[in-house]
Amino acid sequence: MTFPMQSQHSSPDLIVHLGPLTLAHPVINASGTMEILELADVFGEDVLKSPPVGAYVPKTITLKPRQGNLPPRILETPAGMINAIGLSGGGLEAFVGGSLPRLLTLSCPLILSIGGFSPREYVELAAGLRQALQAGAGDGWTQRVGLELNVSCPNVHSGCLLIGADPGEIEGVVSAVRREWPGLLITKLTPNVTDIASIAAAAAGAGADAISAVNTFKGMVIDRRSLRPFLGNVTGGLSGPAIKPLALRAIFEIFARVEVPVIGMGGIRSAEDALDFLACGATVVAVGSAGFTDPWLTGRIASGLATSLSERGLTLRDVVGIAHRREA
Repeated sequence: MTFPMQSQHSSPDLIVHLGPLTLAHPVINASGTMEILELADVFGEDVLKSPPVGAYVPKTITLKPRQGNLPPRILETPAGMINAIGLSGGGLEAFVGGSLPRLLTLSCPLILSIGGFSPREYVELAAGLRQALQAGAGDGWTQRVGLELNVSCPNVHSGCLLIGADPGEIEGVVSAVRREWPGLLITKLTPNVTDIASIAAAAAGAGADAISAVNTFKGMVIDRRSLRPFLGNVTGGLSGPAIKPLALRAIFEIFARVEVPVIGMGGIRSAEDALDFLACGATVVAVGSAGFTDPWLTGRIASGLATSLSERGLTLRDVVGIAHRREA
């Protein structure tokens, strides 16, 4: 069965090395914004053989099953959307026994996102996934699978946001998971802090191989009829084009502070948007909200990025961080 996307772009000019992972191009999805197994169910298994992403990031996995927040949980806003899903899902056991074996058939790298409500939960999640991968994917799994610590979800009333907002807590969680996880380790940061670069530095210093930023900005919407909060959780996370300038500032500041790769996201809808993030210091970019309306957008952005770089006579290496360099 055919499906409406271009084949995965594998031009040498777009190949990116993210720790031990090799990506055919630097455009991935943000966690929770693409259900690639559902796409494969509709359009056929070729989606898994030629995915539109350089690496695939499933929805955040929690230790135990969660129903998430009360509805309403999502709403379109001017230049974006706000959501308060609340990390709903079946938990670690269901993921390992359900989605993971099929996800391991992907032709691109897999980056697993985990979310915990205490440092112990992050360690248990990392250990459980490591054991499952060792059993099901063989000795070379660290070349195919990475781990992203989601310490930045603003929608759950727990210690999750506290961990992501405190350098000391970040250091503790990252260092503890580092001892359990031998592969690529990414820390995904919340923008709802005073100094995101300091948080990034703490994560990198504790053993994170890369930084992912930014998650959504905490916000709220008022119901025009009742004049009360629209979301069942009262507050939610704002994403989409409205946050792009704020996200670019965060990437610029993080790149100047750490020496590990940065995965940039926040309002990306086009190759030009992706180029902006690369210029600020991102090595890889992630598409979030825009993917809900167009699940093939990542592949088209990768193709557009290749065209734009060719027209400018630049390579990816030339572009990453170029906004920091003074004119000769």
